[in-house]
Amino acid sequence: MDALNSIEGAPGRPAFDPNGGETAELVRLAQAGSVPAFERLVAGQYAFIFRTAFRWSGDRSDAEDVAQTVCMRLATALKSYDWRASFSTWLYRITLNAVRDLQRSEQRRRRLVSAVSVGASEAILPTQEDALALADLWRLVRELPSGQRDAVLLVHGEQMSHAEAAEVMGCKAVTVSWHIHNARKALKDKL
Repeated sequence: MDALNSIEGAPGRPAFDPNGGETAELVRLAQAGSVPAFERLVAGQYAFIFRTAFRWSGDRSDAEDVAQTVCMRLATALKSYDWRASFSTWLYRITLNAVRDLQRSEQRRRRLVSAVSVGASEAILPTQEDALALADLWRLVRELPSGQRDAVLLVHGEQMSHAEAAEVMGCKAVTVSWHIHNARKALKDKL
C-alpha cells in the first residue's frame, strides 16, 4: 500500500509504527523534498505532538502554539533526522524543546510584566536600558487592535482583574481573556 494514501493510528500516539515502513517511507520521501509526504507525516503526527505539548504545558492554548511551532520547525528539522533514534523519540525531543522554549519565553514575559507593574506602581527609576525596553513594550501595546490594547492596559497597566476590565470595556471576562491571549501572541511575534 502506498504510504501517502493510507495513514492510521490511535489518537495521541504517533500515527505510524516508528520502526515500520510507513513512517520510514514518509520520512524518507519528506527528506527528499516530497511536499505530499511531509503533509501526511505532519497530519499523522499532529495529535501526538499536541498531546505531548499539553501534558508538559498543562495549557490547551500553549499546547496549540507548541504544536504549530513544531509543525513549522519540522520542515527544516526533518533534514537533520539521522535515523539513530526512532522517529517518535526524535519527534518527542523536538516537541519538548518547543515546550521549553515557550516556557522560557513566558518567563521572560512575566519578568517584563512584573517590571512594568513595579514601574507603574512605584517610583523606582529604571536603568536607561530597562526604560527603553519598557517604552518599546508599551509602544507595541498601543499599536495593538483596540480590544487587545485596552485589555492589556487595564489588566497589566492598571492591575485590574479580568472581571474588572470586562466591566470597563463593556464585555465578558472571557472576552478580556481572549484579547489578552491574542495580544500575547501578537507581542510575542514582535519581541
